Amino acid sequence: MMQNIILKRNNKIINGTVNLTGSKSECNRALIIEALSNGKVLVENISDAADAVLLAGILRGNQESRVRNQEILPGDTNSEIENCKSEIVDIGPAGTAMRFLTAYYAIQQDEVILTGSKRMKERPIGVLVDALRALGANIDYEENDGYPPIKLKGGFKQQTNKISIKGNISSQYITALLLIASSLPEGLELHIEGDLTSRPYVEMTLAMLNTAGIKHHWEGNVISIAKQDFAATTLSVEPDWSAASYWYAIAALADEAELFLTGLTPYSLQGDSVITEIMANFGITSQFKDGGVHLKKENKPISRREFDLKECPDLAQTVIVVCAALNHEASFTGLETLKIKETDRILALQTELAKMGVKLIEKDEVYTLDCSGKFIPDNIFINTYHDHRMAMAFAPLALILPQMEFENGPVVEKSYPAFWTDLEKQGFEVEEKEA
Repeated sequence: MMQNIILKRNNKIINGTVNLTGSKSECNRALIIEALSNGKVLVENISDAADAVLLAGILRGNQESRVRNQEILPGDTNSEIENCKSEIVDIGPAGTAMRFLTAYYAIQQDEVILTGSKRMKERPIGVLVDALRALGANIDYEENDGYPPIKLKGGFKQQTNKISIKGNISSQYITALLLIASSLPEGLELHIEGDLTSRPYVEMTLAMLNTAGIKHHWEGNVISIAKQDFAATTLSVEPDWSAASYWYAIAALADEAELFLTGLTPYSLQGDSVITEIMANFGITSQFKDGGVHLKKENKPISRREFDLKECPDLAQTVIVVCAALNHEASFTGLETLKIKETDRILALQTELAKMGVKLIEKDEVYTLDCSGKFIPDNIFINTYHDHRMAMAFAPLALILPQMEFENGPVVEKSYPAFWTDLEKQGFEVEEKEA
C-alpha cells in the first residue's frame, strides 16, 4: 500500500543539525568509473539514495538489482522482454543510471536489454544512442524508436573518434560519453554544439575522471580524451548539495533559522552548491567551519528578480517554490530540460502552485511567477508525479501552510531516503497515511 505523508509545523523557528547522504550525482559517476577501471578505482561513502544503491548493485554484480521489481514498478510488464534470452537490466525510474549504463554497456561484449519504469520509457534516449551508434555501438530499440527499452548487442568496434552532440540537451548524455571515452580504442573528441546546459555537471565528471588518472583537453566547444588507463585511487563521495537545498529553503521560509549541515565544503564539485549564492538573496548566510556549513536567517529585503538556472536545473523547483511562498514575483530562465525529467516539472509546478492561487507563466522560455491570486488553504494535497524533487521542494511550505499532504511519501528514496525522518528530527510533525 502506498503511503502518503501528512506534514505540519507548529512554529517558524528552526535550529538544529542535519547529516546529509552522499551526493547521488557524484556517486553515480564514481560507480561507472570504478566499473571501467578493472579494480583500480574504489568508491567510498556510497550514497544511500535509491538510484545510487541500485546502480551499485548492478555494476558490482548484485543480480537482485537486475530483475524487475513489481513492487517498485506496478503494472509495468512486457512479456516479450520478460521471455527473451538477453540479460535484463531494469533501472526502474533512475534516469541517470539509464544514460550512464547505455554508454557503459555499449562498449561491453555481453548482450543486455536496458529497461525501466513506465515513465522511463517516455524519456528520450535517442540523442545518446545516435552518438554511440556513430562511435560503433550495436543498439536496437525494443519498443519505440528514441526511447527505452534498448538492446545493446555487444561487439563494439570503433568507427570514429569524433562526434558532435547538442549542448542544450541533458548534460547526462555528454557525461555518459565522457565516462567511457578513455576506454575507447581511439579515445574521443567530443564537439558540443551551441550553449552547454548544466556545465557544472560536465565539469564534475571531468574532475572526477582526472582524480582517477584520466586527463582531458577542453578548448572552446571541443573536449578531447585520449585512450588511457585509470590510476589506482579512491573516490570519496561528498554530501549532497541538492539535498542541502531543501534546508536552505526551509531556512528562507522560517522566521528564525540556524542550521548546521555536516560535511559540506565551499570547494564542491557539485553545481548545486550555488544554492549558497542563490539563497543569500533571501537572507541566508553560509559560514563554513566545524566540518560543515552553518546557515543563519537574516531579515533583509529581496531585490533579485531574475534567476538563470541553466547550470543548476535541479534547484529550479526549490527556488520557484520559495519565491512563490514569499510572494516574490521573480522570473526564471534555463528551465528547458525540466520537461524531460522524472515528470514534466514545468507542468507539475504549474499544477501544484495553482492549488494556492499562484501562476507560473511561460513566454519565450522565460517563466514568471504571478502571486496576485495567492491564498493560504487550510489543507493542501501535493501530487508528486513519481518525482522526488516535487515532494522535497514543496515540503518547506509547511512553514506557511497549516497542513500539507504529500502523495507517495517514499518517492524521496530516489535521492534522499531520510528526508521525512530528518524533518521530524527538526520539529516537523510527520505522519504516514495509507493512500
